[in-house]
Amino acid sequence: MTAPPSNHLLDPEAILRLRELDPTGENKLLARVVNAFSNSVDRLLPELALARAAAVPDLTVIRNVTHTLKSSSASLGALALSARCTHIEAMARDGRLEGLPEQLDAMLHDIQQVRVALAALL
Repeated sequence: MTAPPSNHLLDPEAILRLRELDPTGENKLLARVVNAFSNSVDRLLPELALARAAAVPDLTVIRNVTHTLKSSSASLGALALSARCTHIEAMARDGRLEGLPEQLDAMLHDIQQVRVALAALL
């Protein structure tokens, strides 16, 4: 299965703003921001997995992880991922467990797609 075109996953204006900050590409700003996002995801996903695996999901960890991902994905123009993180963060904050596993699974899928779209930019 091929990934959808990156323009469906990433806001072109956000990517343009990042490129404008390093017009020659000499500082490799976009690559550094993408790598920082990827490293953050790699650090947060194991925490999320442990929080989900608990007998009662650790909503504080889920809230913190999704809060962090909300901001970092928005800065890269992954607006749908950011919106999903916002929704999950609210669910965790409000203690709503119904539908949470499905939302988390969808978020993980979104992250994979965003990573593919970001890699295509580099």
